Amino acid sequence: MSRITVIGGTGYAGSAIVAEAAARGHQITALSRSLPDAPIPNVTHVQGDATDEATLSAAMEGADVVVAALAPRGPLAGTFRDVNRTIARLADAAGVPLFVVGGYSSLRPAPGADRFVTDLSHIPAELHDEIRAGAALIIEDLPATPATLDWVFVSPALRFGARMPGERLGRYRLGDDVAIQPDDGGGISAADYALGFVDLMEKGHHHRAQVNLGH
Repeated sequence: MSRITVIGGTGYAGSAIVAEAAARGHQITALSRSLPDAPIPNVTHVQGDATDEATLSAAMEGADVVVAALAPRGPLAGTFRDVNRTIARLADAAGVPLFVVGGYSSLRPAPGADRFVTDLSHIPAELHDEIRAGAALIIEDLPATPATLDWVFVSPALRFGARMPGERLGRYRLGDDVAIQPDDGGGISAADYALGFVDLMEKGHHHRAQVNLGH
């Protein structure tokens, strides 16, 4: 059993990770701007602002693993990278691994190819800033952290999000920074993403690496 802090624990990915990890008996602290409607066994919910370093530090105290499950939109549109840099610094200072919920656009179509984020011409312009901010974590920010920080950046399949939730299949496929060629149209549900995500935390086989989860 591990003590896991999930920053963004009531979001789409975060809430699924919290539920999966708690169901396996881990002790979870979930930090979010709002509290859930119903409590979950093994989960301590903390309401707070992730842009406040003292709030982050308190939520991460005593953790064995930290999960950053924040979205680069809404209240974090302008501070997303700064908040994640702070989370990384605090995790490094505490000597605990950091697992980050990533995005699809930071992946590559083939080994050595440019990342999808380099060409967003087919994506609505209003989404470009958040896509670039999310990808910047793995392109710039995480590789620049001290070598003492153990991190894993976990990208989902193309079709992933509250607008296309999918169903739990109880399985997933694991890839590296090259997008998995999908069997079913390129989607993965939050439940199956969380299944793979918690497996990654428990197994601890990846270090300072990007991986992706798909079907």
